[in-house]
Amino acid sequence: MEIKNKRLSEETFAKLRAEVLAQWPTGKDVDFAEAIAYQKQIPSQRRFGEKLLKAKAEGRTLIQPRAGVPVVEEHIKLMQYLEKYGHVDLLPTTIDSYTRQNRYEEGEVGIKESIRLGRALMNGFPAVNHGVAKCRMVTESVNTPIQVRHGTPDARLLTEIAYAGGFTSYEGGGVSYNLPYCKNVPMEQTIWDWQYVDRLTGWYEENGVSINREPYGPLTGTLVPPCISHAVAIIEALLAAEQGVKNITVGYGQCGNLVQDVAAIRTLEELTDEYLQKYGYTDVQVTTVLHEWMGGFPADEAQAFGVISWGAATAALSKATKVIVKSPHEAVGIPTMEANAEGCRCTKQVVNMLADQSFKADTLEQEKEIIRRETRCIVDKCFELGEGDIAVGCCRGVEAGVLDIPFAPCSANAGLMLPARDNDGAIRILEMGNLPMPKDLKDFHREKMEQRGKVENRNPSFQMVIDDVYAIGKGHLVGRPKTAKTSG
Repeated sequence: MEIKNKRLSEETFAKLRAEVLAQWPTGKDVDFAEAIAYQKQIPSQRRFGEKLLKAKAEGRTLIQPRAGVPVVEEHIKLMQYLEKYGHVDLLPTTIDSYTRQNRYEEGEVGIKESIRLGRALMNGFPAVNHGVAKCRMVTESVNTPIQVRHGTPDARLLTEIAYAGGFTSYEGGGVSYNLPYCKNVPMEQTIWDWQYVDRLTGWYEENGVSINREPYGPLTGTLVPPCISHAVAIIEALLAAEQGVKNITVGYGQCGNLVQDVAAIRTLEELTDEYLQKYGYTDVQVTTVLHEWMGGFPADEAQAFGVISWGAATAALSKATKVIVKSPHEAVGIPTMEANAEGCRCTKQVVNMLADQSFKADTLEQEKEIIRRETRCIVDKCFELGEGDIAVGCCRGVEAGVLDIPFAPCSANAGLMLPARDNDGAIRILEMGNLPMPKDLKDFHREKMEQRGKVENRNPSFQMVIDDVYAIGKGHLVGRPKTAKTSG
């Protein structure tokens, strides 16, 4: 398959759309003109992008949980509970795993069995199976904007149902919903399928309905250096903008070191704007999202609230436009709606307390400049590999290991780059692989790892990576051997 970062023609899009809407019977209920009319009557307070832009202008951080169950009535009850007791600003509808793999027949069985047994047998809301009318029941049941969150490599039919169903924000992208999620799906295929998603979003935009799009920031959620997630976010923003998307939220997964995390959020918006302007997309509005810690959680709920609070503080001090909240049940599985609401209230409390505070540190500007330089190295090299076309360059960059996501399951991912924490808990690069970094940046990372090695009286090695993966779940940030000599 040959792809280009070029807006899909009306003829190509129309042909694809006929095929997509025929994938499952609920597709026949999608009528574009009627969907536009329906979206236009949604009040402002329920429009996701508008609420984000208002919060950005006011310097506020909004909170949003993850949540989704298979039965419509139970999902509505969950949304209403989180709205009332979670003090949330934004709501999710997390999609189930069957839908993410386009396995709608099994989704149908899952719904029926969940109803029969009176408990959720799926890990989310099967929107395609439920169809347009039932999605509208969900979006109309609350006064808070709702976003579709999922993890779908081919999300085209889900997008059609979601937009016609009244959802006003949609997560994902052709890179971020492939490499961290899939094993054998070619990069060209997912970028092509997500060009459809973004073209549909652009089509709504051109007809007077602005829908927010959000690339998935945390990727694998495990020791991801900011430059890697930034590069993916920028590439997906550029791909979306080419298809006509005007409202984009770029994301980043909390890493744990406050200086690095604040620097990351602040440079993420700056760099995304920089590349959008550079390549002619001058009318795209950009907001940011911080995902609270995505790695291993402590099983003890009191300790879990500590992790949640640290994420909330990071979001507030970095001035992220919104924060995705975790629950105290992260270590054991899908949270109850009560636990989910508790995580939201905890985050809301901290965000409110820090709303008027700013963050400064002696090393903040240095960290920001490191992230800027590293990110530009990756994105610019992808443009070079694609001979000016970022869709082509992204695929070639992944193949070459220029864009390399740590611990990604996809066979297309090089997996040569290896991250680990430095002595202060910031994520650095232990093994560069084929990342296109100049010598001084390589030296910077090597020196940081050597400093940690001296403190811990061991050579930098893969064991550090293993220790760091499990550290927060054990109540630490930097993983250290028990016999290590620690600083501070």
